[in-house]
Amino acid sequence: MIKIEFPPYQPKIKTEAGREFIFDEFRKRWILLTPEEWVRQNFLQYLVQIKKYPVSLIAVEKEIKLGDLKKRFDIMVYDANTKPWMIVECKEMNVSLNKAVLDQVLRYNISLNVPYLVITNGSYCMAVCLTGGTMIEIDSLPGL
Repeated sequence: MIKIEFPPYQPKIKTEAGREFIFDEFRKRWILLTPEEWVRQNFLQYLVQIKKYPVSLIAVEKEIKLGDLKKRFDIMVYDANTKPWMIVECKEMNVSLNKAVLDQVLRYNISLNVPYLVITNGSYCMAVCLTGGTMIEIDSLPGL
């Protein structure tokens, strides 16, 4: 597991009708602030501020097709040629990073075929590299 140290981040938060919303700088809109959304927004800051991934190569909550099913990934990082490179699946902090969570992102990868898969609950993340038909756990996120 990789311990995540989030960078300082002061999100824009507002309350409407008793519910909290956070401004998503990537989607350019207000999003209901759920525990999973908190993890997603902080992990996005980690990718940009700590890992130095370009904002222009990151997509958030886009729809993908898995056969006849429509699903949404949490975060996709593209390579310099705008080819899908990394999928990140975010879970709220009390969710264990287990086989079921990894299986979810592996299913997404059937149609995307990226070399890196990441699952995170905000405190920790697990990352794997898929190469030559094998899955290898890695101890840090790769540079882009």
